[in-house]
Amino acid sequence: MYEKDYNGVHLFHNSPNSLMKKTLHFTIDINAPKEKVWNTMLGDETYRIWASKFSEGSYYKGSWEKGSSIQFVGPSGDGMASEIADNKPYSFVSVRHIGFLQNGVVDTESEAVKGWFPAYENYTFTEANGVTTVNVDLDVTEDFEKDMADMWPRALEKLKEICE
Repeated sequence: MYEKDYNGVHLFHNSPNSLMKKTLHFTIDINAPKEKVWNTMLGDETYRIWASKFSEGSYYKGSWEKGSSIQFVGPSGDGMASEIADNKPYSFVSVRHIGFLQNGVVDTESEAVKGWFPAYENYTFTEANGVTTVNVDLDVTEDFEKDMADMWPRALEKLKEICE
């Protein structure tokens, strides 16, 4: 395991096997109550602001309620098909990615999908003395690892900026 710092955003990497999924860990402290951070991270308009660090014009369709379907969509209309595995308001949300969204069609059966999904993206929110710590745990394969390691710290910095 190694740790790398990106302007106050910490990336922790655990690499059990280069051919298997890996879990990346990111954390950031935000000077705001966890309710504000939660609402900013998951609200439609503010999600679009911080998620622009992945791709300008990114958005989601669906609901963050436990058991709900949700799609994470880029400007091309392609993206990820997912479901909310768990949601404990203001403390934890777990997104289970189950397939790709391409040309308006959800793919949960192809070999590409079977080799990667399900994959989880978990957000944990804790607060102490008015400072909220956001922890993100993200399953990736080697081909997505570098991009996520580059983009998540920038996205969390943007989230911090719009929360504070």
